Amino acid sequence: MATTAPQVAGGPTGPASTTPEHAPLGRSLAAFVLTALLATGQMYAVIPLMGEMASEWHADTASMTWLVSAFGFGYAGGFVLFGPLADRCGHRRVVVAGVLAAAVATGLVATVPGVAAAVAARVLQGLMIAAFPPCVLTYIAERSAPQHRMVKTTAVTTAFLASAVVAQIAAQIIADALGWRMVFAASALAFAVMALALRTVMLPDRPTTTSSPLDAYRAVPALLRNPRLRLLYAATPAVFGSFVAVYTGLQLTGTAGSPQALLALRASALPVMLVVPFLTPWLRRITSAFRIALALLFASVVNLLTALLAPGTTGLSILLMAFVAGIAVAAPAMIETVGARADRARSTAISLSTFWFFVGAGLGPLLAGALTSSGFGTLLLVLAAVLACGAALVLVTARRHAAR
Repeated sequence: MATTAPQVAGGPTGPASTTPEHAPLGRSLAAFVLTALLATGQMYAVIPLMGEMASEWHADTASMTWLVSAFGFGYAGGFVLFGPLADRCGHRRVVVAGVLAAAVATGLVATVPGVAAAVAARVLQGLMIAAFPPCVLTYIAERSAPQHRMVKTTAVTTAFLASAVVAQIAAQIIADALGWRMVFAASALAFAVMALALRTVMLPDRPTTTSSPLDAYRAVPALLRNPRLRLLYAATPAVFGSFVAVYTGLQLTGTAGSPQALLALRASALPVMLVVPFLTPWLRRITSAFRIALALLFASVVNLLTALLAPGTTGLSILLMAFVAGIAVAAPAMIETVGARADRARSTAISLSTFWFFVGAGLGPLLAGALTSSGFGTLLLVLAAVLACGAALVLVTARRHAAR
């Protein structure tokens, strides 16, 4: 049970009151996981809609990958904006306002008349939704009981990954029944509901000690130069970049063979994502940096085997589960390592980490679109090399950190 030592909360959040020192586990975790699925799921929800959208707008399907990348780049840019801003304005205030703005932006996507407008709306949507991930991860690190932090962080980062499966399945079902526009209309309503839920479960913001709104951003150049962080940041795009590229490649190449088989492939990885948070006590026996390197190397080997074996649907499903397991272990370990090395600039450092995650996620569909004409196997070979390079960078920084 979370510690509930009283604390005076006042300043910008309103009159002084007695509030718990630590956030409750159950209610807050449920709200965070559901919002994480909804938020990051907006990137992946468009993947199964590409064919229908391309047909309506008389565009080629490959060009529709820009709808994924546009969201990814807006999402990544928003992390740098909102993560440091939360240090000044308060995490709850920024999260709730951002999720409400996401409801409006997502509703806008449902109304677009063509590709150009859709790309612009997707950038705005990603930018607004970006208020949630870095702020909530820092909130967990600062406002949760120590024994709950790793569980919450792993659950939320796993939800970011699981959204790739959940969102695609949900989008495919809704679009088949009601059309692609209803996917975004329903998501807009869900964001409005989650904004109210988050306002209810998050603790009031603490008074800020930052003297200027610009102070939080001044830490960014120093963090990018920090020798303990810069190689980690260089490796980070490989995590979500390879993940999104694999799923986009499956859609574009038709490797699954049929829509039903593709749906099954998407769903097959979900149990792995659900299991990973329960493995936290055992995974923590490995230092976080080495855990990242091993997970990325494992994912690289799985991609290499998949490319060489070219298995059928059943074999591909098993190998995809193994690949997802590697990514699901690497992502929270990356957040944990960056937070531990960031000293006082933890919020900004985690924001930069999530920025690089989704720079990779934005580049992944473009890489898939460029390589899938040569076959799914070619894409996997390139991704195996990218993941191996990421693992090597993390190993170098792990050794340097251990030597200090």
